[in-house]
Amino acid sequence: MTAGLALCMLVMMLLAFGCGAGANSSNASTSAATVEADTAAPTISPEDAAPPASQTGGFDGAKAYSYVVKLVSFGPHPPDTPAIREVQSYIRAQLKSFGCPVDVDDFHAQTPIGTLAMENIVAKIPGTGPGIILLLTHYDTVRLPGFVGAEDGGSSSGLMLEMASLLCKAPKNHNAVWIAFLDGEEDQQNFQTAQQAQTTWNTDENTFGSRELAARMDLSGALKNTKAVILADMIGQKNLHIQEDSSSTPWLRELAWKTADRLGYGNLFGTAPSPVIDDHQPFLQRGVAAVDIIDLNDYMQEGYWHTTQDTLDKLSPRNIAIVGQVILASVTELQEKFR
Repeated sequence: MTAGLALCMLVMMLLAFGCGAGANSSNASTSAATVEADTAAPTISPEDAAPPASQTGGFDGAKAYSYVVKLVSFGPHPPDTPAIREVQSYIRAQLKSFGCPVDVDDFHAQTPIGTLAMENIVAKIPGTGPGIILLLTHYDTVRLPGFVGAEDGGSSSGLMLEMASLLCKAPKNHNAVWIAFLDGEEDQQNFQTAQQAQTTWNTDENTFGSRELAARMDLSGALKNTKAVILADMIGQKNLHIQEDSSSTPWLRELAWKTADRLGYGNLFGTAPSPVIDDHQPFLQRGVAAVDIIDLNDYMQEGYWHTTQDTLDKLSPRNIAIVGQVILASVTELQEKFR
């Protein structure tokens, strides 16, 4: 995730920095208008170039990366800022251009810096039966001046836009597929330094969008029909090594990992489990099977996580394509399992 995924204890072990809260105003939460971010797409090396979509099950990693480039071009976009409203408009427009039925949930979250307007955007691809397979990403960036979130928020959101472009045009399957673009995953503090952003992860001050979505689906009755939740977060970095989240549902994690191995990507999916706190947690807490596909540890150790160095040059379109293919194939496996 990003700020959002972080196991606070793990962060504290890896990073010897102090915590700190930001200013007490949502208007001071971003310097998007005053900070010049380098959003030009860098040259992609041959080893990081996305393979043809024909080699990755139809998932086009180059297109997914182009969506990431566009998202980064909006600059820092934490919740309830002019920049995030541009991002929301872009995501909605893209989904509608793919022919996706789109549901928008505008809500307000009580945060340490005040009440913030947030928006979940959900593409709802209908099925012939009542079941739902739910895919998740978050698109907000951490509230740190100059932070554009190429990996943390950008990579998974670009992936899910490409996923929507494929699935919204595909023949109807037995289970519906919902693709949710979540707001408010990050801890809502006005951070002034990377050290603060790296070491602050407060209960109930993050994952606002996923908690809102889980609650609404519970109230509507959709949650009881949800067969599985797949969350993608921080999946496009060059030295990718997806960690095995021990809090994820074992059978669903095994399904995704076996799918990766079958496709020849087992070396990118780790077998040393550690717990991750992220947008899948509200669903796990309600008894829904969920898995988090993320590489937080490597990005932290390389020193890019929650810093202004989380930029496009750290990404590999090839790895975005690989994870996209694994998730797409896992959805197919789930369709067969719950037919």
